[in-house]
Amino acid sequence: MMPVMDGLEVVRHIRSVLPSRPCYIILLTAKSDKKDIINGLNAGADDYISKPFDPGELFARLEVGRRLIEMQERLAEKVDELKHTLDQIKTLRGIVPICMYCKKIRDDSGYWHEVEVYVHDHSNADFSHGLCLECKTKLFPGI
Repeated sequence: MMPVMDGLEVVRHIRSVLPSRPCYIILLTAKSDKKDIINGLNAGADDYISKPFDPGELFARLEVGRRLIEMQERLAEKVDELKHTLDQIKTLRGIVPICMYCKKIRDDSGYWHEVEVYVHDHSNADFSHGLCLECKTKLFPGI
């Protein structure tokens, strides 16, 4: 048995100190009763191995933990990418300074851009140009 803290207290302490950091905790213990396993997993352990243990099994379970942590890190990267993308999309939701005459849009650096360029740079939108009925009638009255 461990001095000072038991395994469950260690697991709880790790989870409280590192709540957002991915870690994989395997309890390696002499306790093998079902209630001990349940208590260990409920305390926050990700896996549970009773002594005596097989080194090959321990290595395999450590590999599972490594793969899960790598997956969590990749997922966290994707979440960060999505947050960044959402921030870019939100740029188009706010007040957009636009020239009332030529319809150019001023960016954060004070430069003026065509609407198409500004929207393309701040989203995945592409433009297809056409002519509305009102402009067609006004600009090409005979056609």
